[in-house]
Amino acid sequence: MNETFSINLKDVKQDLLLGIIECNKRGLVQSAKWLSELSHGLTDVSVSFSGKSFENLHTGIAEEEYDDYVLAKSYFDVREYDRSAYFTRNCQSPVPRFLNMYATYMSKEKKRLDNMSDNSIVNSNSHVKDFSELLATLRADHGQRKLDGYCMWLYGVILKKLDLNQMAVQIFVDAINAEPTLWGAWLELAPLVTDKNMLQNLKLPNHWMKQIFVGYTYIELFLNDEGIKIFEHLQSAGFGKCIFIPTQLAIAFSNKRDVDKSIEIFRHLHEVDPFRLDNLDSYSNLLFVKDMKTEMAHLAHKAVDINKYSPETCCVVGNYYSIRADHHKAVVYFQRALKLNPRYLSAWTLMGHEFMEMKNTNAAIQSYRQAVEVNRRDFRAWYGLGQAYEILKMPFYSLHYYKAAQQLRPYDSRMLVALGETYEKLEKGENALKCYQKAYNVGDIEGVALYNLARLYERREEIEKAIPAFLRFCSDEKAVADKSSLCHAYMTLGNFYEKNDQFDKASHFAYKCLEHEESKREAEALLKTIANKRSQKAAAAAAAKETPSSADKEKSTDMDLEEVEMDESNVGRMVHMVMAQDDMLVENDEPEFQLEQGVDDISALSIIMEHGSEGNE
Repeated sequence: MNETFSINLKDVKQDLLLGIIECNKRGLVQSAKWLSELSHGLTDVSVSFSGKSFENLHTGIAEEEYDDYVLAKSYFDVREYDRSAYFTRNCQSPVPRFLNMYATYMSKEKKRLDNMSDNSIVNSNSHVKDFSELLATLRADHGQRKLDGYCMWLYGVILKKLDLNQMAVQIFVDAINAEPTLWGAWLELAPLVTDKNMLQNLKLPNHWMKQIFVGYTYIELFLNDEGIKIFEHLQSAGFGKCIFIPTQLAIAFSNKRDVDKSIEIFRHLHEVDPFRLDNLDSYSNLLFVKDMKTEMAHLAHKAVDINKYSPETCCVVGNYYSIRADHHKAVVYFQRALKLNPRYLSAWTLMGHEFMEMKNTNAAIQSYRQAVEVNRRDFRAWYGLGQAYEILKMPFYSLHYYKAAQQLRPYDSRMLVALGETYEKLEKGENALKCYQKAYNVGDIEGVALYNLARLYERREEIEKAIPAFLRFCSDEKAVADKSSLCHAYMTLGNFYEKNDQFDKASHFAYKCLEHEESKREAEALLKTIANKRSQKAAAAAAAKETPSSADKEKSTDMDLEEVEMDESNVGRMVHMVMAQDDMLVENDEPEFQLEQGVDDISALSIIMEHGSEGNE
């Protein structure tokens, strides 16, 4: 998978023109649309129109079958699939034969979707019965090597619907090698690729389409930096005007939580192609995250004007009602999207979120499960299932779903914090500590990992380890959203230093607590305790000593000042050491995080904390 590839744009344009013709002949409208958009982005590239492109208009259609084919294709185009299949039932040439099988498939699929009720599931056992005859025909032809690339694609689609994924992968690879410009085959293969290693071991043709597929799959696997590198290279290689390329970059930046850059790209795409609905739901999600209500309203009105009854429009309008906290209306629109396309991933996931807001946990679970059926790599659905079972107080179930989400997003601190909290509930403290430490090291998005770590140490009565974590947590108090956790950290630090007779530090944190109403009384009590201890200590010192000479007084004062300075320098050294070691933890963090391996190794942060306790902190 070498990203330093070179591309001949004239060859690309010629391949695209041929691919468009072949897909249109077979009724593969989505692949033809994608190829046409890519071709339109290469308008500056000139090719000869007198060559293979027009010669291929009628290839693959026997002369005696041409009239049947033309009639059947016209029926197919107006979605009369049974009539289309009937008039090509005896055809043997490649194009009409494919049209016959594809029309049969589309007829079965349309009837199944039309009969779906609101509570039906995405996948069901009826698939086997519906496609049994067609599957038997395709299997027999494949065994006799009679299938071309397009028929192999259809064979793979049916295998995938029946969850025969391993066989489907091989069939899709064969289809791609036979017909590299069949985008539908690449698109069906991408969700079946489980990791980078599998992607690199696929025996794919050395074709320019492979680079687009690799970049697309990297982003699907959340390997965003690798995907961005490929698509940026494609842009510089001449694909800059192809709308698919910047769309993928926008999705990758969104995955990396660079929301502003992603919104900027989507705005540009909307200006270039103002009537495009593809990926408009992703744009709407970003506006939702940034709480841009006015922009969401404009986007919803625009989408309704373009096509009121498209799944993308329904999702955009649903998001608009969601940001207005009208969750019932939002659910109605997400359900409309699913009636139009029951495999529309965004609608299932977003509807699950709405049910969670409405406290309808069972409905949320059902929605998230359907999202997982559509795409098992939707980390939001796995995470939503974990949250739902957490509300139902079923931590073992939560743990399973949070683990699935974390494996999809190994460097997302939200997944790690959720895992840590679940491990705490299951009284697996060592696992929880490891999760919180990892969440802090990878960049704590919500700013709670360090506090949870300190609190867990505190509950385990390992206060010497908790104190450095609390200190670090309090070091940037403006970034802490939950002021109650900040108050607790201040009080813990104040009480700790008071018990260790470090009254200046104890007073500092007690005064911090006075700023918050909820901890004001406790802080006042602590300050009184500190004042009493100071006076008792002073009285004891006075009683133990006779009145000293002026020289002894001066010497004693110098020693006291030196002792305070040493104490303050120790504190500074302690905090500096904790911060330096924590930074080393982040830099030296291992790329892989397997929760299954146990927690026998003592974490670096724990070692820092233990050393800190020896510094009389």
